[in-house]
Amino acid sequence: MSYYTLWAIAFGLSMDAFAVAVAKGLCLIEFSWKFALRIALCFGLFQALMPLLGYYIGSHFSQFTREIDHWIAFALLGLIGINMIREALSEDNDEEDLTDFTLKHLLTLGIATSIDALAMGISFAFLQVNIGESVAIIGATTAILCIIGVKAGHWLGRKIRQQAELLGGLMLIAIGVHVLYEHHVFG
Repeated sequence: MSYYTLWAIAFGLSMDAFAVAVAKGLCLIEFSWKFALRIALCFGLFQALMPLLGYYIGSHFSQFTREIDHWIAFALLGLIGINMIREALSEDNDEEDLTDFTLKHLLTLGIATSIDALAMGISFAFLQVNIGESVAIIGATTAILCIIGVKAGHWLGRKIRQQAELLGGLMLIAIGVHVLYEHHVFG
């Protein structure tokens, strides 16, 4: 897998965490580096740990599915991307309590925003990627984007949240199609 693809995956996976960081930033009367770094560390850590967990789960099954591994990766990426797009376009936004800044709440959000990263980790096992490099890039990208998200939420308002989820979903679907292309499915 190329570095460009890995960075695109990291960016796409970070969009849920970015959207939550934006929403949390909306609630800040004054921008707080302490809070921005706390949310960045929490979300970045979970976005790094979940693909690692998924990789180890997937690696136990990858030897049985070598002939269809690219289709599994495509299906997982496509499902994650479609779900992100569906959430972005949904009128029924189940908003979490945006004023809750407790560690327990941030940990819960960290897990919730990184479930798609678990599925991506399973895909990584089928694609034979360098998992250490991958989780480092995903975690760092998420942390940086969360700091930007908190600041953006403080400045911009609610409109950016839907666009971030939509962009992330579209990117993951495009990467899934690219995986098929790399495996010469299209001829």
